[in-house]
Amino acid sequence: MKLCISHTTQYSYMGAVTDSVNEIRLTPFTNDQQSCYQHSIYVEPNASLFSYEDYFGNRVHAFSVNEPHQQLTIRTQMTIVTKEASKKHIGAQGMEPKKAWEWLAGEEAQNRFAEFLLPTDYTSITPEVAAFAEAHVPGHNTEGVEQEVYDWLLSVCSRINAEFVYDPHATNVYTVASDMIRRRRGVCQDFAHLMIAICRSNGVPCRYVSGYHFVGDLQGGSADFEQASHAWVEAYAPGIGWCGLDPTNNSLVGERYVKLGHGRDYKDIVPVKGVYRGTGEADLVVTVDVKKVEV
Repeated sequence: MKLCISHTTQYSYMGAVTDSVNEIRLTPFTNDQQSCYQHSIYVEPNASLFSYEDYFGNRVHAFSVNEPHQQLTIRTQMTIVTKEASKKHIGAQGMEPKKAWEWLAGEEAQNRFAEFLLPTDYTSITPEVAAFAEAHVPGHNTEGVEQEVYDWLLSVCSRINAEFVYDPHATNVYTVASDMIRRRRGVCQDFAHLMIAICRSNGVPCRYVSGYHFVGDLQGGSADFEQASHAWVEAYAPGIGWCGLDPTNNSLVGERYVKLGHGRDYKDIVPVKGVYRGTGEADLVVTVDVKKVEV
């Protein structure tokens, strides 16, 4: 699937600000599931961009605007060609279940995936999270065979989707996994953080992913629905690798998804963040447009 994406972030300040220093994590990955054919970044007031790769392999662009300004606009445009979920993730057969769970509990996995196994501010194992996770402990089938890691991940994704309500007004950017459990509702960021907390509490490495989800052709031909960035997870199944799962929509991550970056939680891959000198009051408007391009 070929997708054309535009993302605009605009800050309007109540008074002039100066010395604005910013980081942008809005560059798509090129991997075995997606290829970036075109990508551009436009900043107003005009500023030079400095690019580097962060600890997690995400492409970051940094810039500064030192002169006084009352508005800051960041526009990105990209053209991506995506593929359906890898066949290794469909009807996947990973490492033998008992060995897989033993490997995850071993020193090799603990050292290799340490940053994706430890709790964070967003994914802390509070009493609420621990109680919820106990209901998702890996089980056995009717023959007493341990559940495969991949099958367990699918079941966790499905149960979160079934037990929580998507509600864009219920939470905010600071909501943590335990808040989601108490409210029983949230947005994609909250669904992802909760699944990460459950995975990590059961010893399964899991990371937060930011990007876009194309649903334009599922809206009955309507072009006036609101679009936004999306979040999901990637969890590690021994013998298979990192598996993309979207608990918000209870789906595998396939050709409708475009990955921008991953980290321990939302804080690691905030799309745009920065500091400036001046008034603390500002209005933020973010617009996202994801379109399918006919090939």
